[in-house]
Amino acid sequence: MTFPSSLTSSFASFETPFYYYDLCLLQKTLNVYTSCINNYNYHAHYAFKANANNQILEKIRLAGLGADCVSGNEVALALKCGFDPQKIVFAGVGKSDKEILTALKGKIFSFNCESVPEIEVIEALAAQLGVSASVTLRINPDIDAHTHKYISTGRAQDKFGISPMMFDKVWSVLERSKHLRFMGLHFHIGSQITDISVFKTLCDRVNELQQWFVNRGAKVNVINLGGGLGVDYKAPFEHSIPDFDSYFALIHKYLRVAPWQEVHFEPGRSLVAQCGFLLSRILYIKRDRGVKFVILDAGMNDLIRPALYGAHHHIVNLSSQGRKMRYHVVGPVCESSDRFGKSIVLPESKRGDLISICSCGAYGQVMSMRYNQRDLAKAYYSQE
Repeated sequence: MTFPSSLTSSFASFETPFYYYDLCLLQKTLNVYTSCINNYNYHAHYAFKANANNQILEKIRLAGLGADCVSGNEVALALKCGFDPQKIVFAGVGKSDKEILTALKGKIFSFNCESVPEIEVIEALAAQLGVSASVTLRINPDIDAHTHKYISTGRAQDKFGISPMMFDKVWSVLERSKHLRFMGLHFHIGSQITDISVFKTLCDRVNELQQWFVNRGAKVNVINLGGGLGVDYKAPFEHSIPDFDSYFALIHKYLRVAPWQEVHFEPGRSLVAQCGFLLSRILYIKRDRGVKFVILDAGMNDLIRPALYGAHHHIVNLSSQGRKMRYHVVGPVCESSDRFGKSIVLPESKRGDLISICSCGAYGQVMSMRYNQRDLAKAYYSQE
């Protein structure tokens, strides 16, 4: 996938920076993904935190996916956008009473519960409303996903999930409950996982841990493996759609599933990352002490991943075919961390050139902010 010259020229009149979404690529990605899950009779809930643009959500809803929400406002948005309440799951370590009530009133499929106190609060609020709530237990399996420490969520030291040492207490609370229905187990060990052998380790651990509940007479109807499959940030045009076939084949091979069990997933980045681009213009070329800086009009407020995680995004100069040179690509925000890349190879660049920062469809626009009182970037979409 590349930018057609006609499309590139049309950007000339657009005020930068702005986000551009290739909805054709999104649809192709969704087609591949849904074909895979349908083949295995799996279920999926899209992770709203990756990208909550209305046009993106509408395509995902029409593809038949549910919603994975991590705030009450995401639950409310999913309901407003027409997602089936019985396909909405609500996770997060710090659900407020207000958020829990929103989800209870919305009659969602399940709360992914992360602690004993949370379970007790959901029980009390459900009792107040005179309703029952379905819960799955988010388990911390103590698995290192070999990804950035800020997006690893399944290690013993991470704040997420319930450790096996708490199973006895959790189960005693559930057995006493009159307003909670135990649905199953939920696992999510991290994001941007590129070594899929990690998911074999997860399957082995799930097989082991669910037996604890089976031995106590619990019917584990749902196994939710979360998300986490990574994308290729270095070669986005060559690998615009992740290898879903290998991922699901591995899960199918190693996860032990009873005839009555449903297997659920929560994809986010893998569906939307490659369809989004941040377009920016060069304000200045600064040369100082042998270093050449490309200074863009887009900053860390528009795309925070490089500043927050040291994340890599492929960068393309859409205006130049000149000789290759190395530049530090930076933004205008008053922070030294406002940098998109160091020693990036680009064709010889000049003021006014149009720059594309690729793979920005996930955790890009949705995390943008108005730091330095900068305007929020607009979004434009390809015509299908």
